[in-house]
Amino acid sequence: MRGVTELMQLLTPGGHRITVASRARTTELAESPTATCDSRSDPPRGAGLPAAGPGSGPGGGEPTIVDIDLPAYVADLTDDELFGLYRDMVLVRRMDEEATSLQRQGELGLWASLRGQEAAQVGSGRALGPDDMAFPSYREHGVAWCRGVDPAAVLAIFRGVNLGGWDPAEHGFALYSIVVGAQTLHATGYAMGMAQDRSPGAAIVYFGDGASSEGDVNEAFGWASVFAVPLVFFCQNNQWAISEPARRQSRTEIFHRAAGFGFPSVRVDGNDVLACLAVTRWALATARAGRGPVLVEAVTYRMGAHTTADDPTRYRSSAELEAWHRRDPLDRMRTHLAARGLLAQERDRRLALETDTFAHELRARCTAMPDPDPTSLFDHVQVTENGLVAAQRSAFAATLDPGET
Repeated sequence: MRGVTELMQLLTPGGHRITVASRARTTELAESPTATCDSRSDPPRGAGLPAAGPGSGPGGGEPTIVDIDLPAYVADLTDDELFGLYRDMVLVRRMDEEATSLQRQGELGLWASLRGQEAAQVGSGRALGPDDMAFPSYREHGVAWCRGVDPAAVLAIFRGVNLGGWDPAEHGFALYSIVVGAQTLHATGYAMGMAQDRSPGAAIVYFGDGASSEGDVNEAFGWASVFAVPLVFFCQNNQWAISEPARRQSRTEIFHRAAGFGFPSVRVDGNDVLACLAVTRWALATARAGRGPVLVEAVTYRMGAHTTADDPTRYRSSAELEAWHRRDPLDRMRTHLAARGLLAQERDRRLALETDTFAHELRARCTAMPDPDPTSLFDHVQVTENGLVAAQRSAFAATLDPGET
């Protein structure tokens, strides 16, 4: 198996850079995101988990030697599991395309596309275990899919018929967070609780390159590090924070940030689903082992607009978009499967049929969603409704036209 890339760099708590794939100390980041290494190797070694948290850094400025074998974290994948990763990405992209079309036709109020980020989301999402908890922003449709959230429930938020249509505890997947970066604090607090409860799982929180500039994210880094909480910070660096490029967010690579807070970080090729799966499995194992947080920077690209209210042609070039199209995560995995003889014509045909059926049913379910009772906005503000909320409900109901409720 090949596919775990050289664009995987580890920074120790002391800020020293190690090339994970070769285990060699380096002075510069790898330039090419396309180089690969062989994953046929021994199982991961527990000694490869780096320390983090208070007092864990090396004394005297010496580097922490980290001996991990990331390819081993995907060496156990069966042929069916490899195809399953590709199937996940195909279905998630079709969901994204259908949602974009529905918005253009007035069936959704807005849509935040994930096109181009499928590998980062599916790879990391499939690394999660039943005891883990994920905290998304508003674009993690692929992670929601991996956690068993009904795609129609995701569309319902953007259709405006509910405020979150799934049980976070049931799926290990919190509700979407529209406030940029706020979910990193939610995840840190939750992970602190997991540590207190001695939970066998860990938390993972998703945010973008733009959110890394928010105070909430940096506060979360500080708290997570000081309390050594079991948390993976997963930054999808898709190059653009709406219309601002990543270089406007930081004078250095995002994954360098963790060194200043005293915990390790990894930079990974976010368009390689196997690399993202391997890195996230390792990062979660580190967190679950009680060794504190890890920052993962997945280098990817938002091929669509920030949302359907955005026009990306106003701030980025067609040449840039074309360059990233050549790194399309679905095309890369499809090429990998074809090279291994895992993409027979009949299997490909069945997947195409499944995808069309999935899209048709999703559209029908979306357009059939009834409008909610307007006063249901107040239903779950508190477990037991107090007088103030009851008064607000009554005052709001009085503004409605007859028949609206």
